[in-house]
Amino acid sequence: MEYEIIVVGGGHAGCEAALASARKGHDTLLVTGNIKNIADMPCNPSIGGSAKGIVVREIDALGGEMGKNADKAQLQMKMLNHKKGPAVQALRAQADKVTYPKEMIKTLKKEPYLTIQEALVEDLIVEDQKIKGIVLENGEKIFGKIVILTTGTYLKSDILVGDTRRREGPHGEVPSQHLSDHLKKLGFRIIRLKTGTPQRIDKKTIDFSKTKEEKGSTQKYTFSFDHKPCYELEDQVPCHLIYTTSLTHQIIKNNLSKSSMYGGLSDIEGIGPRYCPSIEDKIVRFHDKERHQLFLEPESLYYDDVYIQGFSTSMPYDIQEKMVHSLPGLEHAKILKYAYAIEYDAIYPTQLKQSLETKLIENLYTAGQINGTSGYEEAACQGLIAGINASLKLEGKEPLILKRNEAYIGVLIDDLVTKGVIDPYRLLTSRAEYRLLLRHDNADLRLREYGYQVGLITENQYQKLLSKKENIRLAFHFLHEHKIVPLKETNDYLESISSSPIKDGITLYDLLKRPEIKMDHIRHFIDLDFDETALQQVEIEIKYEGYIKKAICEAEKMVDLDSKKIPEDINYDCIHNLASEAKQKLNEIRPTSIGQALRISGVNPADISLIMVYIKKEYYHDKR
Repeated sequence: MEYEIIVVGGGHAGCEAALASARKGHDTLLVTGNIKNIADMPCNPSIGGSAKGIVVREIDALGGEMGKNADKAQLQMKMLNHKKGPAVQALRAQADKVTYPKEMIKTLKKEPYLTIQEALVEDLIVEDQKIKGIVLENGEKIFGKIVILTTGTYLKSDILVGDTRRREGPHGEVPSQHLSDHLKKLGFRIIRLKTGTPQRIDKKTIDFSKTKEEKGSTQKYTFSFDHKPCYELEDQVPCHLIYTTSLTHQIIKNNLSKSSMYGGLSDIEGIGPRYCPSIEDKIVRFHDKERHQLFLEPESLYYDDVYIQGFSTSMPYDIQEKMVHSLPGLEHAKILKYAYAIEYDAIYPTQLKQSLETKLIENLYTAGQINGTSGYEEAACQGLIAGINASLKLEGKEPLILKRNEAYIGVLIDDLVTKGVIDPYRLLTSRAEYRLLLRHDNADLRLREYGYQVGLITENQYQKLLSKKENIRLAFHFLHEHKIVPLKETNDYLESISSSPIKDGITLYDLLKRPEIKMDHIRHFIDLDFDETALQQVEIEIKYEGYIKKAICEAEKMVDLDSKKIPEDINYDCIHNLASEAKQKLNEIRPTSIGQALRISGVNPADISLIMVYIKKEYYHDKR
């Protein structure tokens, strides 16, 4: 049996990779250990969040599936930071853990070029440093031109609770026992990482009178640019806010040595996620804090499990019982599933090209948690890019490399392949230096053109994009051309909304620059016959014009440095006076441009100057 593209793993990365390649017309095989776990959400029951919600919009803009699926599965939609600036606003959905995978499996099965097979992959077929296929646990060989590994946390995964270690996956499945060993034999640097998950509580045993209700947004939203909201505001399922107590903290402190991470197990190698610590980590690291907030989040409409967001732990079960019962409203709560930590193997990501193809083995791509990331969204966007670039390689085309000023996806991949990871990588708005350009509202304007070019956006979707762009252009022109004059009724209205009266005629464009003036106030003076999303774009662009221009100017400098290519075969050992740390990092990462080299930790501007002088004066001279 032979396929064009083989995707190993059916999580969020695997689903996006398989759909991308199949939709581009390539004969694709998706191999997964358990079909029932396709698009599984083993940890938190949500899609999106700070920065992550923007990634989901970017996935949709490029032609991926996660946003559409999240819209179908939402229990509650919330726009985070809606009172703050547009650079940090992001959508977060409570997603139904039954509906989400069900809809994704339905989508996968519709693709005529996609075959799904339930099996464990234990080895790769490699000849002359080039991938040729995979070997299943039963010894069967399946050949493919390209293989994409999206194995998630299933490479030698161990479940950790107290002083116990079990070699199994999140739901007790048998993990891949030997694949990471074979990758190591091929020359890959394998690292050990760790993450965790909290308890699930029986909803019927929670006293919600002791909690604070957290409702969804009062405005309807969707992740997808192609669908309208399919829910009623009043039907959204609430979450609930509680806090840890002094008793909670005391229980944890008294039993810290029983936690897997603090003495329960002495052989733990994995590093846990810095920005999603266990409750033990919070108590130890932030010992001056009297309490930590926790959210009680519904998992599904089909069962009563409630997820305690922020309460992951690797404590023994008996200590977990005491911890949970110390929380307000959970004094008599029934634990349906205990918390645990999970340790697993991953590839150190500087061994990847920016296309997500590995540097060591041609036509082998990796995506998702195997690359050292955490989170469904980070996995899905990598899977989409790997699927796109694998397909483009088969077609003899250049890979899609998104820049840091074009997408959070570009930030994530550049960070991975340039800086590597110490702990599971999580996207944050602070990681994006051009975040004002990478907003929730403009993901389609930034990326849908790319989706169309690679063949994942239809002609109808593309024409809608062009129509939106034209609407925005006309709205800008309209506001530039129309003025209001200092009539009494005009100034009376301005004063009524705490805005200064005007003495001369002023364009609607300039009026909208005032912080207190909103697009709704402009409607008081004149009808605006434009699409609402176009007007939203115009208002943001006008109000933040100066900041946006500054960000664009800074981004252009970065793009200019990224356009200065470094020869693939450059020998850094030949560059005199280059710092030893810089040589080591440059030889490891092999940056493709001056811009990427400058972003490598340990490479300073003086090193960059030496590289540029060497390329200009010696490299090409030696090639003659």
